[in-house]
Amino acid sequence: MTAPRTRIRVPPVRPPLRQALLLALVAGCVSSGSYDGDVYRDSETHFRLASPGSGWESIAVEGANDLAWAKEGAVIQVNSSCDPGLDIPLEVLTNHLMIGFTERSMVAQERVPMAGREALHTHVRAKLDGVPRELLLVVLKKDECVYDFAAVTPPGSAFQRTRSDLEGMLASFETR
Repeated sequence: MTAPRTRIRVPPVRPPLRQALLLALVAGCVSSGSYDGDVYRDSETHFRLASPGSGWESIAVEGANDLAWAKEGAVIQVNSSCDPGLDIPLEVLTNHLMIGFTERSMVAQERVPMAGREALHTHVRAKLDGVPRELLLVVLKKDECVYDFAAVTPPGSAFQRTRSDLEGMLASFETR
């Protein structure tokens, strides 16, 4: 059974045309999928993913994301998009997730094994509308699909708590 989600509206970012086209290719459509706390399904894909844990409220972000949760100023989002012609490098896919963020400072970036493939994990400090944020972005390509995971938090201890919850989710991830 899918739990009700709070709907929030996030103002759209107006990137340059080329970035907007890339974003449209990767982001796909608004999710009409279902999530039972363990498995997500929609018309393109389905995957296993544990929920982030206690205290996280399921939210729906208009115009984006398959799944999203909020807690104490932090957001975790998950998105998938399948397109056999979409063979874009992980670094480019990661950069599209940072559209709208300014004053970016790369903390760490590494390729790690995930779900039988290689995923790119990126830790960044940046600003969104002048407000400092800390991001953990994970991008995986598998079976003609792109899966992206993002944690966006206030900097510091909120990031560490959220990172731990996201890493627990990532450890449970399986494509179906």
